Amino acid sequence: MTVDEVATAPTDAAGLQRSRERIARHLVGRERELELTLAAVAAGRDIVLEGPPGTSKTTILGAITEEWGIPLLFVEGNADLTPAKLVGHHNPARVLREDYSADNFVPGPLVEAMQRGGFLYIEEFNRAPEDTLNTLLTAMADRSLAIPRVGRIRAEPTFRVIASMNPYDNVGTTRLSTSVHDRLNRLAVDYQDSDAEERIVILRTGADAGGTAPLGARLVRDAVAVTRATRNHPDIRQGSSVRGAIDTVLVALRLAALRDLNDPDSPDYPELVYDAMIVALSGRIHLDEALDTTPERVLREIWEDRFILEPHRADPG
Repeated sequence: MTVDEVATAPTDAAGLQRSRERIARHLVGRERELELTLAAVAAGRDIVLEGPPGTSKTTILGAITEEWGIPLLFVEGNADLTPAKLVGHHNPARVLREDYSADNFVPGPLVEAMQRGGFLYIEEFNRAPEDTLNTLLTAMADRSLAIPRVGRIRAEPTFRVIASMNPYDNVGTTRLSTSVHDRLNRLAVDYQDSDAEERIVILRTGADAGGTAPLGARLVRDAVAVTRATRNHPDIRQGSSVRGAIDTVLVALRLAALRDLNDPDSPDYPELVYDAMIVALSGRIHLDEALDTTPERVLREIWEDRFILEPHRADPG
Protein backbone atom coordinates (compact mmCIF):
# COMPACT_ATOMS: atom_id res chain seq x y z
CA MET A 1 0.00 0.00 0.00
CA THR A 2 1.44 3.36 -1.01
CA VAL A 3 1.38 6.66 0.84
CA ASP A 4 -1.08 8.08 -1.70
CA GLU A 5 -3.51 5.23 -1.00
CA VAL A 6 -3.61 5.98 2.74
CA ALA A 7 -3.80 9.79 2.54
CA THR A 8 -7.28 9.37 4.01
CA ALA A 9 -8.74 6.56 6.07
CA PRO A 10 -11.13 4.14 4.36
CA THR A 11 -14.69 5.33 4.92
CA ASP A 12 -16.76 3.19 2.55
CA ALA A 13 -18.29 0.02 3.97
CA ALA A 14 -16.36 -2.39 1.75
CA GLY A 15 -13.03 -0.71 2.47
CA LEU A 16 -13.61 -0.70 6.22
CA GLN A 17 -14.66 -4.34 6.20
CA ARG A 18 -11.56 -5.36 4.27
CA SER A 19 -9.39 -3.39 6.69
CA ARG A 20 -11.04 -5.02 9.67
CA GLU A 21 -10.48 -8.51 8.25
CA ARG A 22 -6.80 -7.88 7.53
CA ILE A 23 -6.18 -6.20 10.89
CA ALA A 24 -7.94 -9.00 12.80
CA ARG A 25 -5.30 -11.45 11.57
CA HIS A 26 -2.78 -9.72 13.83
CA LEU A 27 -4.93 -10.11 16.95
CA VAL A 28 -6.14 -12.85 19.27
CA GLY A 29 -9.76 -12.08 20.03
CA ARG A 30 -10.58 -8.39 20.53
CA GLU A 31 -13.03 -8.37 17.61
CA ARG A 32 -15.39 -5.94 19.31
CA GLU A 33 -12.64 -3.62 20.56
CA LEU A 34 -11.01 -3.61 17.13
CA GLU A 35 -14.28 -2.83 15.40
CA LEU A 36 -15.13 0.06 17.74
CA THR A 37 -11.63 1.55 17.64
CA LEU A 38 -11.44 1.22 13.87
CA ALA A 39 -14.84 2.87 13.48
CA ALA A 40 -13.78 5.80 15.65
CA VAL A 41 -10.47 6.51 13.94
CA ALA A 42 -11.93 5.93 10.47
CA ALA A 43 -14.52 8.56 11.35
CA GLY A 44 -11.70 11.00 12.04
CA ARG A 45 -12.14 10.94 15.81
CA ASP A 46 -9.57 10.92 18.59
CA ILE A 47 -10.07 8.34 21.33
CA VAL A 48 -8.94 7.32 24.80
CA LEU A 49 -8.56 3.58 25.48
CA GLU A 50 -9.14 3.02 29.17
CA GLY A 51 -7.90 -0.22 30.68
CA PRO A 52 -5.06 -1.93 32.53
CA PRO A 53 -1.69 -2.67 30.90
CA GLY A 54 -1.35 -5.75 28.74
CA THR A 55 -4.84 -5.69 27.24
CA SER A 56 -3.80 -5.39 23.57
CA LYS A 57 -4.34 -1.64 23.24
CA THR A 58 -0.97 -1.09 21.58
CA THR A 59 -1.42 -4.21 19.45
CA ILE A 60 -4.74 -2.92 18.10
CA LEU A 61 -3.26 0.49 17.26
CA GLY A 62 -0.14 -1.03 15.72
CA ALA A 63 -2.25 -3.26 13.50
CA ILE A 64 -4.41 -0.34 12.34
CA THR A 65 -1.46 1.93 11.55
CA GLU A 66 0.32 -0.90 9.75
CA GLU A 67 -2.78 -1.49 7.65
CA TRP A 68 -3.00 2.22 6.82
CA GLY A 69 0.74 2.54 6.20
CA ILE A 70 1.24 5.34 8.72
CA PRO A 71 3.50 5.74 11.79
CA LEU A 72 2.52 5.07 15.40
CA LEU A 73 4.41 7.50 17.64
CA PHE A 74 4.64 6.71 21.35
CA VAL A 75 4.74 9.27 24.14
CA GLU A 76 4.77 8.46 27.84
CA GLY A 77 2.60 10.74 29.90
CA ASN A 78 4.39 11.95 33.03
CA ALA A 79 5.19 15.15 34.92
CA ASP A 80 8.22 15.77 32.67
CA LEU A 81 6.18 15.88 29.46
CA THR A 82 6.28 19.61 28.79
CA PRO A 83 4.60 21.36 25.84
CA ALA A 84 8.05 21.88 24.31
CA LYS A 85 8.81 18.16 24.45
CA LEU A 86 5.48 17.40 22.82
CA VAL A 87 5.52 20.11 20.14
CA GLY A 88 9.25 20.47 19.48
CA HIS A 89 12.03 23.04 19.90
CA HIS A 90 14.56 25.08 17.98
CA ASN A 91 18.05 23.62 17.81
CA PRO A 92 20.01 25.75 20.35
CA ALA A 93 23.33 25.52 18.50
CA ARG A 94 21.81 26.58 15.21
CA VAL A 95 19.82 29.37 16.88
CA LEU A 96 23.09 30.86 18.17
CA ARG A 97 24.53 30.79 14.66
CA GLU A 98 21.47 31.57 12.56
CA ASP A 99 18.81 33.02 14.90
CA TYR A 100 15.35 31.43 15.06
CA SER A 101 13.94 30.03 11.83
CA ALA A 102 11.66 27.28 10.59
CA ASP A 103 14.73 25.44 9.28
CA ASN A 104 16.24 24.88 12.72
CA PHE A 105 13.03 23.72 14.36
CA VAL A 106 13.17 20.12 15.61
CA PRO A 107 9.66 18.62 15.52
CA GLY A 108 8.36 16.87 18.61
CA PRO A 109 6.11 13.81 18.43
CA LEU A 110 2.92 15.87 18.10
CA VAL A 111 4.18 17.85 15.11
CA GLU A 112 5.76 14.76 13.57
CA ALA A 113 2.48 12.86 13.86
CA MET A 114 0.61 15.77 12.28
CA GLN A 115 3.06 16.12 9.40
CA ARG A 116 3.26 12.39 8.69
CA GLY A 117 -0.41 11.65 9.25
CA GLY A 118 0.32 9.22 12.07
CA PHE A 119 -1.26 8.26 15.35
CA LEU A 120 0.13 10.07 18.39
CA TYR A 121 -0.27 7.49 21.16
CA ILE A 122 0.05 8.97 24.65
CA GLU A 123 0.27 6.31 27.33
CA GLU A 124 -0.68 7.19 30.92
CA PHE A 125 -2.48 10.21 29.49
CA ASN A 126 -3.76 11.42 32.86
CA ARG A 127 -0.22 11.71 34.24
CA ALA A 128 0.72 14.52 31.86
CA PRO A 129 0.60 18.15 33.12
CA GLU A 130 -2.52 20.15 32.36
CA ASP A 131 -0.69 22.75 30.23
CA THR A 132 0.71 19.93 28.08
CA LEU A 133 -2.73 18.43 27.56
CA ASN A 134 -4.06 21.87 26.67
CA THR A 135 -1.52 21.97 23.84
CA LEU A 136 -3.36 19.04 22.33
CA LEU A 137 -6.72 20.82 22.35
CA THR A 138 -6.00 22.99 19.32
CA ALA A 139 -4.47 20.09 17.42
CA MET A 140 -7.53 17.95 18.10
CA ALA A 141 -10.11 20.65 17.46
CA ASP A 142 -8.56 22.44 14.45
CA ARG A 143 -6.21 19.73 13.12
CA SER A 144 -3.58 22.46 13.01
CA LEU A 145 -1.10 24.13 15.32
CA ALA A 146 0.50 27.58 15.22
CA ILE A 147 4.17 27.53 16.27
CA PRO A 148 6.01 30.83 16.82
CA ARG A 149 8.78 31.49 14.27
CA VAL A 150 7.72 28.38 12.34
CA GLY A 151 4.19 29.03 11.18
CA ARG A 152 1.06 26.93 11.13
CA ILE A 153 1.36 23.16 10.94
CA ARG A 154 -1.63 21.48 9.33
CA ALA A 155 -2.27 17.82 10.04
CA GLU A 156 -2.53 15.17 7.36
CA PRO A 157 -5.98 13.53 7.17
CA THR A 158 -4.94 10.36 9.02
CA PHE A 159 -3.53 12.19 12.05
CA ARG A 160 -5.18 11.04 15.29
CA VAL A 161 -4.55 11.53 19.00
CA ILE A 162 -4.92 8.24 20.87
CA ALA A 163 -4.67 8.22 24.65
CA SER A 164 -4.57 5.41 27.19
CA MET A 165 -5.34 5.46 30.90
CA ASN A 166 -5.23 2.82 33.62
CA PRO A 167 -8.42 3.03 35.70
CA TYR A 168 -6.88 0.88 38.46
CA ASP A 169 -3.96 3.20 39.22
CA ASN A 170 -4.76 6.69 40.51
CA VAL A 171 -1.42 7.41 42.17
CA GLY A 172 0.20 10.49 40.63
CA THR A 173 -2.60 11.11 38.18
CA THR A 174 -4.56 14.28 37.54
CA ARG A 175 -8.21 14.80 36.76
CA LEU A 176 -8.78 15.57 33.09
CA SER A 177 -10.59 18.80 32.31
CA THR A 178 -14.01 18.89 30.72
CA SER A 179 -12.45 20.39 27.58
CA VAL A 180 -10.16 17.39 27.15
CA HIS A 181 -12.94 14.88 27.84
CA ASP A 182 -15.21 16.66 25.38
CA ARG A 183 -12.75 16.12 22.53
CA LEU A 184 -12.11 12.42 23.10
CA ASN A 185 -14.17 9.36 22.43
CA ARG A 186 -13.69 6.61 25.02
CA LEU A 187 -13.52 2.82 24.97
CA ALA A 188 -13.02 0.57 28.00
CA VAL A 189 -10.64 -2.32 27.27
CA ASP A 190 -10.54 -4.97 29.99
CA TYR A 191 -8.78 -8.32 30.32
CA GLN A 192 -9.82 -11.09 27.95
CA ASP A 193 -11.20 -14.45 29.08
CA SER A 194 -8.91 -17.35 29.97
CA ASP A 195 -9.27 -19.09 26.59
CA ALA A 196 -8.14 -15.99 24.72
CA GLU A 197 -5.26 -15.42 27.13
CA GLU A 198 -4.13 -19.03 26.70
CA ARG A 199 -4.09 -18.52 22.93
CA ILE A 200 -2.04 -15.36 23.37
CA VAL A 201 0.50 -17.19 25.55
CA ILE A 202 0.74 -20.04 23.03
CA LEU A 203 1.28 -17.53 20.23
CA ARG A 204 4.01 -15.65 22.13
CA THR A 205 5.83 -18.71 23.54
CA GLY A 206 5.17 -21.56 21.13
CA ALA A 207 4.69 -23.71 24.21
CA ASP A 208 2.16 -26.09 22.64
CA ALA A 209 4.45 -27.25 19.83
CA GLY A 210 7.67 -29.13 19.26
CA GLY A 211 9.61 -30.51 22.18
CA THR A 212 7.69 -28.54 24.84
CA ALA A 213 4.47 -30.59 24.63
CA PRO A 214 2.86 -31.87 26.83
CA LEU A 215 4.87 -29.90 29.42
CA GLY A 216 4.28 -26.66 27.54
CA ALA A 217 0.55 -27.27 27.18
CA ARG A 218 0.11 -27.67 30.94
CA LEU A 219 2.38 -24.72 31.68
CA VAL A 220 0.17 -22.50 29.54
CA ARG A 221 -2.96 -23.50 31.46
CA ASP A 222 -1.33 -23.11 34.87
CA ALA A 223 0.47 -19.85 34.05
CA VAL A 224 -2.72 -18.21 32.80
CA ALA A 225 -4.67 -19.47 35.84
CA VAL A 226 -2.23 -18.12 38.45
CA THR A 227 -1.79 -14.85 36.55
CA ARG A 228 -5.54 -14.30 36.41
CA ALA A 229 -5.74 -15.12 40.12
CA THR A 230 -3.48 -12.14 40.90
CA ARG A 231 -6.27 -9.86 39.68
CA ASN A 232 -8.73 -11.13 42.28
CA HIS A 233 -6.55 -11.68 45.35
CA PRO A 234 -7.71 -9.45 48.23
CA ASP A 235 -4.16 -8.35 49.10
CA ILE A 236 -3.33 -7.22 45.55
CA ARG A 237 -4.31 -3.73 44.43
CA GLN A 238 -3.50 -4.46 40.78
CA GLY A 239 -2.66 -7.84 39.32
CA SER A 240 -0.58 -8.88 36.36
CA SER A 241 -1.50 -8.72 32.71
CA VAL A 242 -1.13 -11.65 30.35
CA ARG A 243 2.52 -10.64 29.98
CA GLY A 244 3.09 -12.23 33.38
CA ALA A 245 1.71 -15.54 32.08
CA ILE A 246 3.91 -15.31 28.98
CA ASP A 247 7.03 -14.80 31.08
CA THR A 248 6.02 -17.50 33.56
CA VAL A 249 5.89 -20.01 30.73
CA LEU A 250 9.15 -18.85 29.15
CA VAL A 251 11.02 -18.92 32.47
CA ALA A 252 9.50 -22.28 33.46
CA LEU A 253 10.54 -23.87 30.17
CA ARG A 254 14.15 -22.81 30.73
CA LEU A 255 14.04 -23.98 34.34
CA ALA A 256 12.67 -27.33 33.19
CA ALA A 257 15.60 -27.68 30.79
CA LEU A 258 18.07 -26.85 33.57
CA ARG A 259 16.43 -29.37 35.92
CA ASP A 260 15.91 -32.03 33.24
CA LEU A 261 12.17 -32.02 33.93
CA ASN A 262 10.00 -33.05 30.98
CA ASP A 263 6.97 -34.63 32.68
CA PRO A 264 4.18 -32.32 33.84
CA ASP A 265 3.02 -35.10 36.18
CA SER A 266 6.35 -35.12 37.99
CA PRO A 267 6.16 -34.29 41.73
CA ASP A 268 8.72 -31.56 41.00
CA TYR A 269 6.47 -29.80 38.49
CA PRO A 270 4.45 -27.66 40.95
CA GLU A 271 7.60 -26.23 42.53
CA LEU A 272 8.93 -25.46 39.05
CA VAL A 273 5.84 -23.33 38.40
CA TYR A 274 6.20 -21.53 41.72
CA ASP A 275 9.83 -20.63 41.04
CA ALA A 276 8.86 -19.26 37.62
CA MET A 277 6.00 -17.30 39.20
CA ILE A 278 8.40 -15.60 41.62
CA VAL A 279 10.57 -14.39 38.77
CA ALA A 280 7.78 -13.45 36.33
CA LEU A 281 5.02 -12.15 38.60
CA SER A 282 6.49 -10.72 41.81
CA GLY A 283 7.44 -7.43 40.13
CA ARG A 284 4.16 -7.14 38.23
CA ILE A 285 1.74 -7.23 41.14
CA HIS A 286 1.02 -4.19 43.29
CA LEU A 287 0.07 -5.00 46.87
CA ASP A 288 -2.25 -3.12 49.18
CA GLU A 289 0.21 -0.82 50.94
CA ALA A 290 -1.71 -1.06 54.21
CA LEU A 291 -0.97 -4.78 54.55
CA ASP A 292 2.12 -6.36 56.08
CA THR A 293 2.90 -8.95 53.45
CA THR A 294 5.23 -9.61 50.52
CA PRO A 295 4.75 -10.53 46.85
CA GLU A 296 6.35 -13.91 47.52
CA ARG A 297 3.89 -14.69 50.31
CA VAL A 298 0.88 -13.70 48.23
CA LEU A 299 2.09 -15.67 45.22
CA ARG A 300 2.60 -18.70 47.45
CA GLU A 301 -1.05 -18.46 48.49
CA ILE A 302 -2.12 -18.31 44.85
CA TRP A 303 0.15 -21.26 44.05
CA GLU A 304 -1.30 -23.31 46.92
CA ASP A 305 -4.83 -22.58 45.70
CA ARG A 306 -3.90 -23.91 42.28
CA PHE A 307 -1.75 -26.91 43.16
CA ILE A 308 -2.96 -28.02 46.59
CA LEU A 309 -6.52 -26.87 47.24
CA GLU A 310 -7.96 -27.33 43.74
CA PRO A 311 -6.59 -30.89 43.24
CA HIS A 312 -7.82 -31.74 46.74
CA ARG A 313 -11.34 -30.55 45.94
CA ALA A 314 -11.31 -32.49 42.67
CA ASP A 315 -10.16 -35.68 44.39
CA PRO A 316 -11.29 -35.45 48.03
CA GLY A 317 -10.49 -39.13 48.71
